[in-house]
Amino acid sequence: MHLFQPHFADPPKTGTPLAGIDSYRALQARLGLQRVVVVQANAYGDDNRGVLEALAAFGAAARGVVVARPHVNEAQLQAMHAEGARGVRFHLLPGGTLSWDDLDAVVARIRPLGWHVQVQLDGWQLPQHVDRLRALPVPVVVDHIGKYLAQGVPRPEGPAFRALQQLLDAGHAWVKLSAPYESSRSGAPGYDDVSRLARALVASHPERCVWASNWPHPGRAPAPDDAALLGLLQHWAPDEARRRQILVHNPAVLYGFDSTRGQP
Repeated sequence: MHLFQPHFADPPKTGTPLAGIDSYRALQARLGLQRVVVVQANAYGDDNRGVLEALAAFGAAARGVVVARPHVNEAQLQAMHAEGARGVRFHLLPGGTLSWDDLDAVVARIRPLGWHVQVQLDGWQLPQHVDRLRALPVPVVVDHIGKYLAQGVPRPEGPAFRALQQLLDAGHAWVKLSAPYESSRSGAPGYDDVSRLARALVASHPERCVWASNWPHPGRAPAPDDAALLGLLQHWAPDEARRRQILVHNPAVLYGFDSTRGQP
């Protein structure tokens, strides 16, 4: 999830909904969620104060994904780690703070901490980058079921989607089952085209999938219903044991919820 508040630096573009800690707590109560992963909103660049503020408020049940440039110093990284940060976000679409050119330098900085890199890109580009991502010495998290944009949602047997599965085959990559509205051409309520990919990922790599809300759904007006989005997981993962794996076990491994910071 993301936070947008007027007191954060670099206010987001007009139309982005304000979304704060109390509002998310209300959503947690509605959906029965306990843990939270706060991801730096692209609008705030590498000013991570909002994420750190949220981690302090949510406590042991929270982890964070920040934006850190190659020149970030060790003391800053250690301080963010102590607060619960566990990854760096690479928004590799237009307007992102970090680029492919920053990847190796950032990875070198975060590797001693055991952090991961979260990448958001047009999934149609995965075939040209999959070997590089597979070779990284840190875990990789791919956003939004691959977020296939330029040519529409691919066939599950096509090379663009196979590249995502090949990345997961490496055993150190994960994919977020989230925000099907970002790339679906068929639309709500079932997002049938993207749902086919989500079901295929659950079938082939259930141990590499995590679920995410993408609340408050920036850029979407009206925002989709969060309960309906969570309900889609029952169609993507009909087996209760696999849903528990995706919602509980996998994020515990990826984000370190079983570490010394606490087990909610």
